[in-house]
Formats: sequence, structure tokens, C-alpha cells
Amino acid sequence: MDDAFLVVDWGTTNRRVYRIENGAVVRTERDDRGVTAITDFAGEAAAIRARFGDLPMLLAGMVGSNIGWQVAPYVPAPAGVSGLAASLLRVDDRTFIVPGVATASDVMRGEEVQLLGAVAAGLVPGDALLVQPGTHCKWATMADGRIAGFTTAMTGELFALLRAHGLLAAQLQGEVTANAAFLEGVEAGRRRDLAASLFGIRAAKMLGTRDDADAAAYASGLLIGSDVAARLAEASDAPIFILSGPELGNLYTAAITANGRAASLIDSHAAFVAGTLAIGAAIP
Repeated sequence: MDDAFLVVDWGTTNRRVYRIENGAVVRTERDDRGVTAITDFAGEAAAIRARFGDLPMLLAGMVGSNIGWQVAPYVPAPAGVSGLAASLLRVDDRTFIVPGVATASDVMRGEEVQLLGAVAAGLVPGDALLVQPGTHCKWATMADGRIAGFTTAMTGELFALLRAHGLLAAQLQGEVTANAAFLEGVEAGRRRDLAASLFGIRAAKMLGTRDDADAAAYASGLLIGSDVAARLAEASDAPIFILSGPELGNLYTAAITANGRAASLIDSHAAFVAGTLAIGAAIP
């Protein structure tokens, strides 16, 4: 993968395809053809090559899971670029699937490319705490440029479930920003009495102490605040970096700041591309 190759960040519900030439992205495309929408992965790979060029292809994410194309076994943490490159699953001589990373109690698949890419590109130091907000938020400890350990929190999924189902759903349709209601939720989240604090959203409506327009921001702050407080309580004083777009990144920045720490926001797409370049260059 010296001059030009294709990369697919292939998740459960979405995917993003990149054409990379001489270390730079020259074309990219995002669609909803996640692994759960595919039955013929070989045909899909051929279709991608027909659109983007008949080039070597590096695949990352859930495409290597038991619901994807083929299972790429996990590499145990601590894991670095060389370990991932040495453990690539070779579908054929031009198609490679990146393995996930596992600890004794947790797993990741796809996030490892971003994490290692952020270090490889010099976006973060080799020793740091990296946060990847999302449906399943990852908190990764980097040591000597490798993924030393990590914790997954179902923060985003819990918020989505609360917003779509159950007692609070009708109250949680408002906008979420890092406003005063969000920060109030972050402060409540620090107590980590999550189940009782969530019912407090219903109680506030019945008692007229909080407008429903602020309920979604408060609930988001409560969940993110609980997540942040738990992780920072067990974290060292290493610098914190958030790999995310601005929408979620700004929420986590506000929550981390409210907990007395500072965090820097890093472009997750740039980190992912850097990770694929590093892995591609290290393929034996």
C-alpha cells in the first residue's frame, strides 16, 4: 500500500470509503451500507473498487466481527500499530481486515485505528487519555504510543433509548447543547445516583421546577456527567483528548471542564486516516 489504496471504515449501520493517494485523501463517500445491510461482502467490495479504483483495500470496524464479512480475531492490549498490521486478516492478496483490540473485560473494533492514528500523526502524545464519544463511548489509556487499556460506556445508546421509549421520551425531544441545563445535569451526574436522578426529570415536570425544553440537555448532561466522573476518578493526570466531531466533542469538553480537568478536541476523521496510513505502511 505504497502509492494508492482504498480504506473502508465499515460500521454496523454506516460506512465511509476513502481513496488515499500518496498519503492524502483524494475522494471519500459516506452511506448507510453498514454490515447489517450487506449479504454479499465480496460483491460489495467489487462494487467499491468499480467506483473508487481497482486498488488494494484495508477494511476496519464491524466488517471484521461475527456479523461482518469474516471474523478478524482481537489483538490483546497493550496493542500498537505493528501488532495490528501483523495480525491483519487477509481475505485475499489485496484485501485486509484490521483486527479489534481486547482486554480481559472489554473489546473494541474500529476505534483502535483512530486511537493509534492520533498518536502516529502527532495529534496526541504517546501517553494520554483519549475519549471517543458516541453510541458506545470509549475511554482509552495510551502508553508509549500503544493502547494500554480502555473502558466502554453505553452513554449514547442509553440516551437514545430514553429519548425513544419509556416514561421520559416525550420530555426529551428538545435540543441538546452545553447550556446551563446540561451543566446542571453534569453536576448531578457526579453523584452517580443515575437511576434516581433520571426519575428526577419526571419529578421536575410534575413540580414545575424545570421546563421540558431543557429536559433533553439535562438528561444528556446527567449521562455524560456520570460517565466522565467515573472515568476521571480512576484516571491519572495524563492529558485528555477527545476524538470527535464538534457536536459531541463540545459536550464532553464542557463536562470534563466542569469536573476540573482540561481536554483538547481532535479531528476523528484525520486520526482514522492517519491510522490506516500507519497500518498500511507496517504490513509485513
